[in-house]
Amino acid sequence: MSGLVKRSLLVAGHSTSVALEPEFWTALDAMASRRGVPLSALVAEIDAVRAGRPLASACRVAALGFAQAGDS
Repeated sequence: MSGLVKRSLLVAGHSTSVALEPEFWTALDAMASRRGVPLSALVAEIDAVRAGRPLASACRVAALGFAQAGDS
């Protein structure tokens, strides 16, 4: 299994870092590209609706949902 890749992002006006497996970053990059928004804007959207879930977990769930939607 691949190691974690940490990226620093500006989310809701503050700097944060998120560590995810490269496969999740690939899915999030594709998701942001499809929506025509920067990755930081996508992560800010995820952050706004994560309901107490850790940001990294919320990003994984969003990436998984995007990947599953592409399979249908």
